[in-house]
Amino acid sequence: MNGLSLEGGAMRGMFTCGVLDVFMENGVRFDGCAGISAGATFGCNYKSEQIGRAIRYNKKYGRDRRYCSLWSLIHTGDLYGADFCYRELPEELDIFDRARFAENPMKFYIGATDIATGLIAYHTCTDGGRKDIEWMRASASMPVVSRPVSIDGRLYLDGGIVEAVPLPYMERQGYERNVVILTQPRGYRKEKGKGTALMAFLLRRYPKIAEAMRRRYLNYNEQLQGIWDKADKGEILVIAPPEALGISRTENDPEQLERVYQIGRTEGKKRLEDVRAYLGMENRS
Repeated sequence: MNGLSLEGGAMRGMFTCGVLDVFMENGVRFDGCAGISAGATFGCNYKSEQIGRAIRYNKKYGRDRRYCSLWSLIHTGDLYGADFCYRELPEELDIFDRARFAENPMKFYIGATDIATGLIAYHTCTDGGRKDIEWMRASASMPVVSRPVSIDGRLYLDGGIVEAVPLPYMERQGYERNVVILTQPRGYRKEKGKGTALMAFLLRRYPKIAEAMRRRYLNYNEQLQGIWDKADKGEILVIAPPEALGISRTENDPEQLERVYQIGRTEGKKRLEDVRAYLGMENRS
Protein backbone atom coordinates (compact mmCIF):
# COMPACT_ATOMS: atom_id res chain seq x y z
CA MET A 1 0.00 0.00 0.00
CA ASN A 2 1.10 3.55 -0.75
CA GLY A 3 0.95 6.09 2.07
CA LEU A 4 1.29 9.86 2.36
CA SER A 5 2.36 11.64 5.57
CA LEU A 6 1.82 15.38 6.04
CA GLU A 7 3.70 17.50 8.57
CA GLY A 8 2.01 20.46 10.23
CA GLY A 9 3.50 23.91 10.74
CA ALA A 10 0.49 26.25 10.56
CA MET A 11 0.89 28.56 7.54
CA ARG A 12 3.99 26.72 6.37
CA GLY A 13 1.27 24.30 5.32
CA MET A 14 0.73 26.44 2.21
CA PHE A 15 3.80 24.63 0.88
CA THR A 16 2.01 21.31 1.38
CA CYS A 17 -1.10 22.68 -0.33
CA GLY A 18 0.95 23.53 -3.41
CA VAL A 19 2.40 20.02 -3.59
CA LEU A 20 -0.99 18.37 -3.07
CA ASP A 21 -2.66 20.48 -5.77
CA VAL A 22 0.02 19.35 -8.24
CA PHE A 23 -0.61 15.76 -7.18
CA MET A 24 -4.34 16.14 -7.79
CA GLU A 25 -3.85 17.84 -11.14
CA ASN A 26 -1.66 14.96 -12.27
CA GLY A 27 -3.63 12.02 -10.91
CA VAL A 28 -1.23 11.04 -8.12
CA ARG A 29 -3.21 9.09 -5.55
CA PHE A 30 -2.43 7.12 -2.43
CA ASP A 31 -4.13 4.30 -0.54
CA GLY A 32 -3.91 6.27 2.68
CA CYS A 33 -2.94 9.70 3.98
CA ALA A 34 -2.25 10.94 7.51
CA GLY A 35 -2.00 14.55 8.63
CA ILE A 36 -0.90 16.35 11.76
CA SER A 37 -2.16 19.86 12.60
CA ALA A 38 -2.11 21.90 9.37
CA GLY A 39 -1.36 18.65 7.56
CA ALA A 40 -4.82 17.52 8.65
CA THR A 41 -6.77 20.76 8.23
CA PHE A 42 -5.35 21.45 4.76
CA GLY A 43 -4.74 17.83 3.75
CA CYS A 44 -8.44 16.97 4.03
CA ASN A 45 -8.89 18.82 0.72
CA TYR A 46 -6.76 16.14 -0.93
CA LYS A 47 -9.33 13.51 -0.02
CA SER A 48 -12.24 15.75 -1.04
CA GLU A 49 -10.35 16.50 -4.28
CA GLN A 50 -10.81 20.27 -4.04
CA ILE A 51 -7.89 21.74 -5.94
CA GLY A 52 -7.01 25.25 -4.80
CA ARG A 53 -9.49 25.41 -1.93
CA ALA A 54 -6.98 25.79 0.92
CA ILE A 55 -4.95 28.58 -0.65
CA ARG A 56 -8.15 30.31 -1.79
CA TYR A 57 -9.86 30.57 1.59
CA ASN A 58 -6.64 31.39 3.46
CA LYS A 59 -5.96 34.32 1.15
CA LYS A 60 -9.57 35.51 1.33
CA TYR A 61 -10.19 35.17 5.06
CA GLY A 62 -6.71 35.21 6.61
CA ARG A 63 -7.14 38.82 7.76
CA ASP A 64 -10.65 38.32 9.07
CA ARG A 65 -10.42 38.66 12.84
CA ARG A 66 -12.80 35.74 13.22
CA TYR A 67 -10.29 33.49 11.48
CA CYS A 68 -7.08 34.14 13.43
CA SER A 69 -6.44 37.08 15.72
CA LEU A 70 -5.83 38.28 19.24
CA TRP A 71 -9.47 39.40 19.16
CA SER A 72 -10.51 35.79 18.54
CA LEU A 73 -8.27 34.53 21.35
CA ILE A 74 -9.74 37.03 23.82
CA HIS A 75 -13.38 36.56 22.80
CA THR A 76 -13.48 32.82 22.05
CA GLY A 77 -10.48 31.31 23.82
CA ASP A 78 -8.98 30.19 20.49
CA LEU A 79 -6.44 32.06 18.37
CA TYR A 80 -8.04 30.38 15.36
CA GLY A 81 -11.75 30.89 15.91
CA ALA A 82 -13.37 27.47 16.26
CA ASP A 83 -16.85 28.35 15.04
CA PHE A 84 -15.63 30.41 12.11
CA CYS A 85 -12.85 28.06 10.96
CA TYR A 86 -14.60 24.75 11.52
CA ARG A 87 -18.27 25.54 10.90
CA GLU A 88 -19.00 28.79 9.11
CA LEU A 89 -16.12 28.61 6.65
CA PRO A 90 -16.53 24.96 5.51
CA GLU A 91 -20.33 24.95 5.66
CA GLU A 92 -21.21 28.40 4.30
CA LEU A 93 -18.31 30.44 2.91
CA ASP A 94 -16.09 27.97 1.02
CA ILE A 95 -17.93 24.66 1.07
CA PHE A 96 -15.99 21.57 2.07
CA ASP A 97 -17.17 18.72 -0.20
CA ARG A 98 -18.09 16.16 2.43
CA ALA A 99 -19.83 13.93 -0.10
CA ARG A 100 -16.68 13.56 -2.20
CA PHE A 101 -14.59 13.19 0.97
CA ALA A 102 -16.75 10.24 2.00
CA GLU A 103 -16.79 8.70 -1.49
CA ASN A 104 -13.04 8.80 -2.00
CA PRO A 105 -11.69 5.36 -1.01
CA MET A 106 -8.39 6.78 0.26
CA LYS A 107 -8.10 6.39 4.03
CA PHE A 108 -7.51 9.64 5.91
CA TYR A 109 -6.06 9.65 9.41
CA ILE A 110 -5.66 12.52 11.89
CA GLY A 111 -3.33 12.64 14.88
CA ALA A 112 -3.93 14.65 18.06
CA THR A 113 -2.33 14.61 21.51
CA ASP A 114 -4.31 13.11 24.38
CA ILE A 115 -4.02 15.55 27.29
CA ALA A 116 -4.35 12.89 29.97
CA THR A 117 -1.63 10.60 28.62
CA GLY A 118 0.57 13.00 26.68
CA LEU A 119 0.56 10.48 23.83
CA ILE A 120 -0.49 10.73 20.21
CA ALA A 121 -3.89 9.30 19.28
CA TYR A 122 -5.15 8.72 15.74
CA HIS A 123 -8.62 8.89 14.27
CA THR A 124 -9.72 7.31 10.99
CA CYS A 125 -12.06 9.70 9.20
CA THR A 126 -15.29 8.42 7.73
CA ASP A 127 -17.55 11.03 6.16
CA GLY A 128 -16.01 14.45 6.74
CA GLY A 129 -18.80 15.15 9.21
CA ARG A 130 -18.79 16.85 12.58
CA LYS A 131 -16.66 14.27 14.41
CA ASP A 132 -14.00 14.25 11.68
CA ILE A 133 -13.96 18.06 11.74
CA GLU A 134 -13.52 18.09 15.50
CA TRP A 135 -10.48 15.82 15.13
CA MET A 136 -9.07 18.28 12.60
CA ARG A 137 -9.60 21.08 15.09
CA ALA A 138 -8.03 19.08 17.90
CA SER A 139 -4.99 18.23 15.81
CA ALA A 140 -4.39 21.93 15.07
CA SER A 141 -5.18 23.32 18.54
CA MET A 142 -1.91 24.82 19.74
CA PRO A 143 -1.30 24.79 23.52
CA VAL A 144 -2.02 27.98 25.51
CA VAL A 145 -3.67 29.76 22.55
CA SER A 146 -6.37 27.11 22.04
CA ARG A 147 -8.95 25.43 24.21
CA PRO A 148 -8.59 21.64 24.50
CA VAL A 149 -11.05 19.85 22.25
CA SER A 150 -13.38 17.30 23.86
CA ILE A 151 -14.11 14.17 21.81
CA ASP A 152 -15.84 11.13 23.28
CA GLY A 153 -15.03 12.25 26.81
CA ARG A 154 -11.31 12.85 26.25
CA LEU A 155 -9.44 16.10 25.73
CA TYR A 156 -7.00 16.69 22.89
CA LEU A 157 -4.53 19.29 21.65
CA ASP A 158 -2.13 19.71 18.73
CA GLY A 159 -0.79 16.42 17.42
CA GLY A 160 2.55 18.04 16.64
CA ILE A 161 3.34 18.30 20.34
CA VAL A 162 4.57 14.70 20.35
CA GLU A 163 4.64 13.51 16.71
CA ALA A 164 5.28 16.16 14.09
CA VAL A 165 5.12 13.75 11.16
CA PRO A 166 2.70 10.78 11.13
CA LEU A 167 5.09 8.42 9.30
CA PRO A 168 5.44 5.96 12.24
CA TYR A 169 1.67 5.51 12.32
CA MET A 170 1.50 4.90 8.58
CA GLU A 171 4.24 2.29 8.84
CA ARG A 172 2.42 0.56 11.70
CA GLN A 173 -0.72 0.50 9.59
CA GLY A 174 1.11 -1.48 6.92
CA TYR A 175 1.82 1.21 4.32
CA GLU A 176 4.97 0.04 2.57
CA ARG A 177 5.74 2.86 0.12
CA ASN A 178 5.60 6.14 1.99
CA VAL A 179 5.90 9.69 0.70
CA VAL A 180 6.46 12.39 3.32
CA ILE A 181 5.81 16.10 2.81
CA LEU A 182 7.74 18.29 5.26
CA THR A 183 7.41 22.03 5.79
CA GLN A 184 10.99 22.64 6.92
CA PRO A 185 14.08 22.21 4.70
CA ARG A 186 16.66 19.50 5.16
CA GLY A 187 19.08 20.39 7.92
CA TYR A 188 16.54 22.33 9.99
CA ARG A 189 16.73 21.64 13.69
CA LYS A 190 14.29 22.94 16.26
CA GLU A 191 15.92 24.84 19.11
CA LYS A 192 14.95 24.62 22.74
CA GLY A 193 12.11 27.04 23.25
CA LYS A 194 12.47 30.13 25.37
CA GLY A 195 10.19 30.68 28.31
CA THR A 196 10.09 27.01 29.36
CA ALA A 197 9.20 27.92 32.94
CA LEU A 198 6.35 30.18 31.79
CA MET A 199 5.04 27.44 29.48
CA ALA A 200 5.11 24.94 32.34
CA PHE A 201 3.16 27.40 34.51
CA LEU A 202 0.54 28.05 31.83
CA LEU A 203 0.11 24.32 31.26
CA ARG A 204 0.18 23.34 34.96
CA ARG A 205 -3.31 21.83 34.70
CA TYR A 206 -1.99 19.44 32.07
CA PRO A 207 1.34 18.05 33.39
CA LYS A 208 1.68 15.46 30.60
CA ILE A 209 1.37 18.20 27.97
CA ALA A 210 3.82 20.41 29.85
CA GLU A 211 6.35 17.59 29.88
CA ALA A 212 5.78 16.84 26.20
CA MET A 213 6.29 20.51 25.34
CA ARG A 214 9.53 20.52 27.32
CA ARG A 215 10.85 17.63 25.22
CA ARG A 216 9.28 18.70 21.95
CA TYR A 217 12.42 20.03 20.30
CA LEU A 218 14.34 16.85 21.15
CA ASN A 219 11.62 14.57 19.82
CA TYR A 220 11.23 16.64 16.66
CA ASN A 221 14.91 16.64 15.84
CA GLU A 222 15.19 12.92 16.47
CA GLN A 223 12.21 12.16 14.25
CA LEU A 224 13.42 14.36 11.42
CA GLN A 225 16.86 12.79 11.51
CA GLY A 226 15.24 9.36 11.24
CA ILE A 227 13.12 10.49 8.30
CA TRP A 228 16.09 11.80 6.33
CA ASP A 229 18.10 8.67 7.13
CA LYS A 230 15.31 6.57 5.63
CA ALA A 231 15.12 8.85 2.62
CA ASP A 232 18.87 8.48 2.01
CA LYS A 233 18.46 4.71 2.04
CA GLY A 234 15.60 4.90 -0.47
CA GLU A 235 13.12 3.51 2.04
CA ILE A 236 10.83 6.55 1.79
CA LEU A 237 10.52 9.57 -0.48
CA VAL A 238 10.60 13.05 1.06
CA ILE A 239 9.45 16.34 -0.45
CA ALA A 240 10.61 19.41 1.49
CA PRO A 241 11.18 23.10 0.84
CA PRO A 242 14.58 23.81 -0.71
CA GLU A 243 15.20 26.43 1.99
CA ALA A 244 13.45 28.01 4.95
CA LEU A 245 10.06 29.33 3.85
CA GLY A 246 10.36 32.59 5.76
CA ILE A 247 6.72 32.66 6.80
CA SER A 248 5.26 33.01 10.27
CA ARG A 249 2.94 30.42 11.74
CA THR A 250 0.08 32.94 11.68
CA GLU A 251 0.90 34.71 8.41
CA ASN A 252 -2.15 36.42 6.87
CA ASP A 253 -0.59 38.40 4.01
CA PRO A 254 -2.13 36.98 0.80
CA GLU A 255 1.06 37.63 -1.13
CA GLN A 256 3.17 35.68 1.35
CA LEU A 257 0.68 32.82 1.41
CA GLU A 258 0.71 32.70 -2.39
CA ARG A 259 4.51 32.83 -2.46
CA VAL A 260 4.84 29.76 -0.22
CA TYR A 261 2.07 27.96 -2.08
CA GLN A 262 3.94 28.49 -5.35
CA ILE A 263 7.14 27.11 -3.82
CA GLY A 264 5.12 23.99 -3.01
CA ARG A 265 3.82 23.79 -6.57
CA THR A 266 7.33 24.15 -7.96
CA GLU A 267 8.70 21.37 -5.76
CA GLY A 268 5.68 19.20 -6.50
CA LYS A 269 6.26 19.49 -10.24
CA LYS A 270 10.00 18.97 -9.83
CA ARG A 271 9.48 15.73 -7.90
CA LEU A 272 6.43 14.48 -9.81
CA GLU A 273 8.21 11.83 -11.86
CA ASP A 274 10.24 10.71 -8.83
CA VAL A 275 6.97 10.16 -6.96
CA ARG A 276 5.42 8.28 -9.86
CA ALA A 277 8.46 6.04 -10.18
CA TYR A 278 8.61 5.40 -6.44
CA LEU A 279 4.91 4.49 -6.31
CA GLY A 280 5.15 2.34 -9.45
CA MET A 281 2.78 4.55 -11.40
CA GLU A 282 2.71 4.69 -15.17
CA ASN A 283 4.52 7.73 -16.57
CA ARG A 284 1.84 10.01 -18.02
CA SER A 285 4.00 12.87 -19.21
